[in-house]
Amino acid sequence: MGKIRELFHVLTYFFYKKNIYSSTQITYFGKLINTFAAEIMNKSEKTKTMKRKWLCLLLAMTGLTCVTAQTLDECQEAAQRNYPLIKKHDLIGRTTAITVANLQKGWLPQITAQAQATLQSDVTAWPESMQQMMQQMGLNMKGLSKDQYRVGIDVQQTVYDGGRISTQQALARLEGDVQTAQTDVEMYALRQRVNELFFSLLLTSEQLQIRKNLVELLKANEKKLASMFKNGTASESDYNSLRAERLTAEQQVTTLTSQRHTLQLLLSTFCGIEVSDVIKPEPVKNGENVLRPELKLIDTHLRLTETQEEMLDKQLYPRLSVFAQGFYGYPGLNMFEDMMHRRWSLNGLIGARLTWNIGALYTRKNDKERLNVQREMFNIQRETFLFNNRLEQLQQNENITRYKKLIADDKEIISLRQSVRKAAESKLEHGIIDVNDLLKELNSENAAMLNLSIHEIEMLKQMYDLKFTNNN
Repeated sequence: MGKIRELFHVLTYFFYKKNIYSSTQITYFGKLINTFAAEIMNKSEKTKTMKRKWLCLLLAMTGLTCVTAQTLDECQEAAQRNYPLIKKHDLIGRTTAITVANLQKGWLPQITAQAQATLQSDVTAWPESMQQMMQQMGLNMKGLSKDQYRVGIDVQQTVYDGGRISTQQALARLEGDVQTAQTDVEMYALRQRVNELFFSLLLTSEQLQIRKNLVELLKANEKKLASMFKNGTASESDYNSLRAERLTAEQQVTTLTSQRHTLQLLLSTFCGIEVSDVIKPEPVKNGENVLRPELKLIDTHLRLTETQEEMLDKQLYPRLSVFAQGFYGYPGLNMFEDMMHRRWSLNGLIGARLTWNIGALYTRKNDKERLNVQREMFNIQRETFLFNNRLEQLQQNENITRYKKLIADDKEIISLRQSVRKAAESKLEHGIIDVNDLLKELNSENAAMLNLSIHEIEMLKQMYDLKFTNNN
């Protein structure tokens, strides 16, 4: 039983910190748990089992309610994980790794196997006078056959490539970084969409609660007016007017409840988690530094152009390689022997090769100019983005300042409206005013509360929109 009470204290502290249950609700849960614990200790084994099941069900229900209340940051993180585009990050990384690994294999020996058969129109032959002289000496010089065959292998190993492979690998990595940065830009846009849904749900929940409070206030006054009507101190029309106003308020509660359910469904689907309630975020202060992924994308593009320019320089360097060739066929490398004996033989050679493609000089100037133009375009994109970003910041900061002043006025207006409404309720009880005057004051007070709620949430939304604008 002591462990059950200890568990309750832990749950109480957690619920209190998360603002999920009121103190009255927590006290009620405590009484239930204590009751179940006492009965478990005093009843038979069968009853104990039944009570344990009910206790577990109660704790599970409270735990479920706790899990589904979400903060804005939790919704943002869940939306990032749930959005299908997030899978592209892994695919980009894998593709880049494969490309870099393939380029690295350029340092491995390049082996080529070949088989060849040819029929030539003419072949190297001895001069006719020399053939006659050799025949007189008893030598039969057949010469080369016009049908020739070769089966062999060529091996080439790069020794020096002027830095081409390493630069190509750097280009592949940067191209992967560009794709990743572009994906980050698209993923970052999700934050704005989550903000819209989150604050819409928060505003609807606040308005719903205010309307429910109005319904309770109208019910309390309706109860008083019903008593006055029975005692003959209020007319039936006044009572009916108050009832009609209460029913109208309940209709608004029904509408807001439906809207709230729709927003819950949309946000839950978007985030991939169950969101039955949201926690009102705290006001935040934003710095002036802009850390948007769009700027990172531009910086990555600029680094890519620098590496591309470096590749232009690497193409001017010579390439040094060693090679080996081996083949079995006819004719071989010993031409005189093959002219005397038409038979296949094994042959081989090794060597070194230095190549220098000066054709890269033809387009070098234009290629560099093209890269310079691309850099200028990316710098213009940066300036344009920062210019528009500053305009958004100015507008959002002005909106925040305006809402702060409106909120201060709203609080004073609500205090005054509550005072006037309480006075109107007293006057109605004494027959000084009619019910229409009271309804006017009730609606005025409710409108002031709605304005405060709207201005508070709009101010919070502007603050978090500014946070989105800066990513600060």
